[in-house]
Amino acid sequence: MKREHMLPAATLASLLAIWGLVVYLFNVPEYIVPSPLHVARTFTRDFGMIARNLVPTAIESFLGFFVGNLASIVMATVFVHQKTVEQALFPLAIIIRSIPIVAIAPILVLMLGNDMTPKVLIAALICFFPTLVNMVKGLSLVDPQALELMKVLSASKTEIFFKLRLYNSLPYLFAALKIAASASVIGAIVGEWIGSTEGIGALIIQATYNFDTGLLYATIAAAAMFSVLFTALISFIERRVVKWSPEIG
Repeated sequence: MKREHMLPAATLASLLAIWGLVVYLFNVPEYIVPSPLHVARTFTRDFGMIARNLVPTAIESFLGFFVGNLASIVMATVFVHQKTVEQALFPLAIIIRSIPIVAIAPILVLMLGNDMTPKVLIAALICFFPTLVNMVKGLSLVDPQALELMKVLSASKTEIFFKLRLYNSLPYLFAALKIAASASVIGAIVGEWIGSTEGIGALIIQATYNFDTGLLYATIAAAAMFSVLFTALISFIERRVVKWSPEIG
């Protein structure tokens, strides 16, 4: 195992050991804080139910991730080529981003119903802004000399975009996508909190109302593991696509 993997694994194991020790030494009731062993037993016992509820959450997360990031990439492209549009719409995007997602979620559920659509849109909204900001920066911060050379060679705006701007923006894009991967899971769960009978969010609410802390912690652990795997998938794709890493800041 590589050092970069060993250190996080050792840290996680240490935190779990400290958690279990504190619960044992202070005799904390399981209905308040369960021990890691109790959570592990619950996870094993209810794995089927947790997995079934993870499926709709995963679908909502993937769809929200795709829709939100696609919309942000398209809007960033428009912003870079039409500064007037950027000046008009970028402040609006900031205003929308400043509204807590838990406040927007009930509105979308009331407008769109209790099916998968509002959950996907909530996940998309929470992904949208980080990718928009990074893409605008990545598409804008091109090497002036390279840009001038493309113009001297009579390159069209389309050629400049695909051969220079988009190429330059990839590290910025993937930095945002890794944030959006975990954020989309949060958005889907928040949507399920507002109104849903299935999904990780619904299972969290059910476990909370039933004071089933073992199931609550096991469900949260499942969501966290899925989020980590989703982010790892984006990192894997990044390593295959991006072979350079400019200064991002």
